[in-house]
Amino acid sequence: MLNRLYFHLAKFIPFYLWVIVGCIAFGKSYAVSINLTDSLPGTLFLIKKQKAADPKIGELAAFLYDGKAFYRNGSIFVKIVRGKAGSVVETKEVEQGVYDYFVDGVYTGRNKLFSQAGMPIRRAGTGVIPEDHFYLFGTHPDSLDSRYEVVGWVPRDHIIGLAHRIF
Repeated sequence: MLNRLYFHLAKFIPFYLWVIVGCIAFGKSYAVSINLTDSLPGTLFLIKKQKAADPKIGELAAFLYDGKAFYRNGSIFVKIVRGKAGSVVETKEVEQGVYDYFVDGVYTGRNKLFSQAGMPIRRAGTGVIPEDHFYLFGTHPDSLDSRYEVVGWVPRDHIIGLAHRIF
């Protein structure tokens, strides 16, 4: 049995080395993220890693969640950029504690008082988005995004790059 393994490895070692080198090279510039929620349409996203990324409004940005609640610290989130530095976030109360959110006059969703798991969740504030921060949102009503304090306005140094939906 060990002889067969040895001969197999001896025969295919160049192939395995190229696979390892390819994975290392790929991992320095790209990452793959699997969407486990309904926050955005799509299940698999390719992330082009970019330090100091400057995503444009409407693009998909991947960022590291800082783990304030619900998900582990360092979880990769993919959301749509709706606001950048200088954008204005406003709300309109629709019922006690529930607000519709607008970024530069464009509706981005309504906050909820409780998460899907039934835990209370605080809404984020309003105002002018500061330098090097972004308002990121998901299209699903239950998306954990910049409408909530646990995500808030995402700092540039949390953004790891632009994302592209694979399927």
